[in-house]
Amino acid sequence: MLDLLMVLGLFLALEGGLYAAFPAGMKRMMAIMIQQPDDALRMSGLGVATFGVGLVWVVKTFL
Repeated sequence: MLDLLMVLGLFLALEGGLYAAFPAGMKRMMAIMIQQPDDALRMSGLGVATFGVGLVWVVKTFL
């Protein structure tokens, strides 16, 4: 549970940092994402989530 809270905090810090450092770029990215079909967003989200789970598994198993 502690690991989950640490990951959530790191995610929020990273996400907030991107919005603080590049507000115009984040707005452009959101405008582009709105134009994308749902299936493309769903597949890219699934791919990133799978990569994230795999990365956590590798780190917990081998490091």
